[in-house]
Amino acid sequence: MENLLNIFVKSMFIDNMVFAYFFGMCSFIAVSKSVKTAMGLGIAVVFVMGVTVPLNYLLNEYLLGPGALSWLGPDFAKVDLNFLSFIIFIAVIASFTQLVEMIVEKFAPALYNQLGIFLPLIAVNCAIMGASLFMQERAYPTIGEATVFGLGSGIGWWLAIVSMAAIREKMAYSHVPAPLKGVGITFILTGLMGIAFMTFLGIQL
Repeated sequence: MENLLNIFVKSMFIDNMVFAYFFGMCSFIAVSKSVKTAMGLGIAVVFVMGVTVPLNYLLNEYLLGPGALSWLGPDFAKVDLNFLSFIIFIAVIASFTQLVEMIVEKFAPALYNQLGIFLPLIAVNCAIMGASLFMQERAYPTIGEATVFGLGSGIGWWLAIVSMAAIREKMAYSHVPAPLKGVGITFILTGLMGIAFMTFLGIQL
């Protein structure tokens, strides 16, 4: 239990996908103009990441990894389909992104219109793909640890985009120099928040 908590906290704060690795910056910058849209996209990312990371873990363990097909028989023990990881992972992510898009369009059409093209672009959000690749690289021994890592990474990304949206809404009342308005000041804020999140490196896990 303690190990799962460590993985969860570390993936949320220390290895935050935005502030530690700057993954998923396209939708992070574009959709963080308001808290409402940031909240909606963040929840969608948490769902997709929380589902696809453990599913990709199972695929990696029983289909793609070296010797993963040994359950089919000794003749398959040497088969290595690791070169298919990118294609399979992206296919899984795209499938669940399509599911999320249909659900949001059905039950929250206003949010669907506000998110626009950035909702289907979850499929190519490098934060989600990065979580699956980190899961593969770190070789978590159980699906529970992989699931906690996926959820923690998703919540970390949601926390980052909602925090940025809240700051950008407040900055509407600030006197930002004209050349820095929009994307410029957002990049500066992202860097400053990344430095702030580095303080979590002091957490002993």
